[in-house]
Amino acid sequence: MTKPNIVVFITDDQRFDTIGALGNKHIKTPNIDELVRNGVAFGNAHIPGGTVGAICMPSRAMLNTGRGLFHLEKDGSCIPQDHALMGETFRKAGYHTMGIGKWHNGVEGYHRSFCDGGEIFFGGMWDHWNVPANHFDPTGKYDNINNFIIDPFKYKEARKIRYDHIQPGKHSTELFCEKASQLIDGYDKTDPMFLYVSLLAPHDPRSMPEEYQNMYKPEDMELPESFTEEIPFDYDVLWVRDEKLAAYPRNPAEVKEHIADYYAMITHLDAEMGKVIESLKAKGLYENTIFTFMGDNGISLGRHGLMGKQSIYEHAVRVPLIFSGPGITENIVNSEYVYLQDVFPTLCELTGIEIPQSVEGSSFRPMLVGDAQDGRDELYLAYKSTVRGIKDRKYKLIEYVFNNVRRTQLFDIEADPNELDDLAHKEGFKGVVVEMREKLKRKRNEMDDHISETGKEFWACIEF
Repeated sequence: MTKPNIVVFITDDQRFDTIGALGNKHIKTPNIDELVRNGVAFGNAHIPGGTVGAICMPSRAMLNTGRGLFHLEKDGSCIPQDHALMGETFRKAGYHTMGIGKWHNGVEGYHRSFCDGGEIFFGGMWDHWNVPANHFDPTGKYDNINNFIIDPFKYKEARKIRYDHIQPGKHSTELFCEKASQLIDGYDKTDPMFLYVSLLAPHDPRSMPEEYQNMYKPEDMELPESFTEEIPFDYDVLWVRDEKLAAYPRNPAEVKEHIADYYAMITHLDAEMGKVIESLKAKGLYENTIFTFMGDNGISLGRHGLMGKQSIYEHAVRVPLIFSGPGITENIVNSEYVYLQDVFPTLCELTGIEIPQSVEGSSFRPMLVGDAQDGRDELYLAYKSTVRGIKDRKYKLIEYVFNNVRRTQLFDIEADPNELDDLAHKEGFKGVVVEMREKLKRKRNEMDDHISETGKEFWACIEF
């Protein structure tokens, strides 16, 4: 039997609650909604956080290696030879692997992963209308290092950027999805395809074609329940670039404008993804294709007084994750806890490919095919050397260390999913805090955070 094709869509900064079919009544996502109806959507997919401010770099490294946060090389900026990559694994198993769009984990890692591709962006974020991209280089050199002044209105110094062409005025989402469609339209291999489409949207600068921007009016947007004008305590994050995108204290009208632009970018990427799916249908490949759609991390946009993703609140660490295709149960929303690093071994099991020994994630294939399976009982969460947390089915504990100041938060996420009511110092919850701290320490050791660079710094400042 012919192995199924694999199409991976990954978006940048897309939060878990931004899909129409999964309960967001304010956003238009018809093509993602179709994936939801045709497959299994995970309501509790997570990343464990990040060890650097650019959360997407370790997040995408975890996805592509199946490894845990504290077992990455240089925060995921490069992938060692002994860490098998998802694309590399499928390539060795006979798939024609094609990589398009953002790659944030080193040139050598991209070269090992893909035997075809194009419009490759080696970096984290950029102006969506002028992406410095690379044609596919079968030698893997990608040695076109050119000068680029990122903001000529502020700086005169040129940065060295790896790119060989720019298509001025073409939005990044259209650039990447059009390339995906071109590769599908011209596909003449007998080998199954592995197509990795990695988008820059909806990451800021939040700009999109006018027709999509006009779909959402800021005054019609609702502020989230957890919106606050200020962070309620001193937290080492306001200096981060993401937090400077809106005035502080947060202005409700300005935050609504950010939300409107964010939704418009997601509707735009949904439409362009739809064109890729249509290309698969026209080529006769759709029925034998497994799709997986995900975001690399969440975003705050006013929640808890934050704008970015440099925290471990729900809006930062929960991401969309959908699987659909042959053999996968239809129209199911699964509430089990999974990490993005579990995607790699799951795709291996779905296609009968041996899971590499370096992979640490856990396959959740049974959840996709209708068999009973429990997810993870607990999730360990971290941000740099400032924050650590543990989440089980009932409670979430967050511990902060900043400028020798300690702060503890405890939320009943079952009853309070927006993390509004901090129970840490309320009567009757002292025992819960003690129990959750024990779970945090146990999980710390399991994850090897106690010997990581950021972990050693954090745990040297905290005792309980």
